[in-house]
Amino acid sequence: MKLHELTNVPGAVHRHKRVGCGEGGGHGKTSGRGGKGQTARSGGSIRPGFEGGQMPLYRKLPHRGFNQASFRVEIAVVNVGDLSSLDAGLTEVDAKALVTAGLIRPGELKVKVLGDGEISRPLKVTAAKFSESAKKKIEKAGGQAIVA
Repeated sequence: MKLHELTNVPGAVHRHKRVGCGEGGGHGKTSGRGGKGQTARSGGSIRPGFEGGQMPLYRKLPHRGFNQASFRVEIAVVNVGDLSSLDAGLTEVDAKALVTAGLIRPGELKVKVLGDGEISRPLKVTAAKFSESAKKKIEKAGGQAIVA
């Protein structure tokens, strides 16, 4: 199939409605807008939830509950196996080094190190959190896990 062979599905393309072209066309006089009033005018629309000046339902009902989403702290996750793939000359690993290596996004300064994978060389790893298995693997390889 080539671009010039593509066609629309039957019924996908409609002829545009020609309004205001006389009564015989079926869309004359008010052009399908009903009678008079706000909605008959150009640019006239009523926002969702508006009930004509009556106290709207969303204001009548009580608002309850609380949401913790605004207090949530995003933590980037890095595995021990990812640390072993870092540059061989690197001995100290922190958030900036992980951003440079492309393991976390810039701006993610809180990092948690998880224990998936293996590490064979000693690294001094500085992060916000460590899982128990990650801490054991880093210290077993001769490195340090520093909580900052």
